[in-house]
Amino acid sequence: MKLGVNEFRNWEHKSITLLGMSGVGKTRLAAMLRQHNWFHYSGDYRIGTRYLDEPILDNIKQQVMQIPFLRDLLRNDSIYISNNITVDNLQPVSSFLGKLGNPDHDGQPLDEFKRRQALHHEAEIAAMRDVPAFIQKAQSIYGYKHFINDAGGSVCELDDPATLELLAEHTLLVYIKAPKQDEQELIRRAESDPKPLYYREAFLDEQLDVYLKEKNLDYVAMIEPDDFVRWVFPRLFKARIPRYENIAKQYGYTIHTTDLWKVENDQQFLQLIEKAL
Repeated sequence: MKLGVNEFRNWEHKSITLLGMSGVGKTRLAAMLRQHNWFHYSGDYRIGTRYLDEPILDNIKQQVMQIPFLRDLLRNDSIYISNNITVDNLQPVSSFLGKLGNPDHDGQPLDEFKRRQALHHEAEIAAMRDVPAFIQKAQSIYGYKHFINDAGGSVCELDDPATLELLAEHTLLVYIKAPKQDEQELIRRAESDPKPLYYREAFLDEQLDVYLKEKNLDYVAMIEPDDFVRWVFPRLFKARIPRYENIAKQYGYTIHTTDLWKVENDQQFLQLIEKAL
């Protein structure tokens, strides 16, 4: 969606999709806007509660079944397992994605890792295609005036033009770009606390081959899961930047983390968007 400043100002029910790497401030901004009559749609929350709910529970149950005491209780229905995913606690989604490598260190075999990656990819497309329906629900059911789509950091890797076009038709796409100094801080944070990530399969295959050769490893099972995440994250970050930039150029606009982190209320956010327009 392309708008002029006056068109944006006169847009009664504003709907905006935030794009950018994890850590740029999407969720912080969306949480703040919730206090100012904006409906917060979290792509990751929708993925976990709607499209990956059963696989996530199956993964948890597999872990529980390895403990004899809990296994017996689960098998005779004395206990039940449920997710407690919230917008602010998406740990079950991350735990399902998991990390690649040594199973003795909570790593996954390559085939299983790729299976989960593929499920996440399908779920993310479905969650983004739900956005138009939730824009309507936000107004008609919940009574919110505006709508903010807090998209996951891997939306730029969907390789699904129809989904991007749908988002661009119903929302203003805003890419949050990190200048060089902020890039380094985001990378430093990610390396200090390595989390499960989504990778395009072609990117994963390419980087995995480089990593194994560089580390002189013969098998994926020899990989230290956290070490691989720390090693690959800067490469993933750099690979995603041109993808985000192409989306912003074709469908939307760009703002910068240095400006966004100064935003303290919805009016300042709207002024920042007008500046980008």
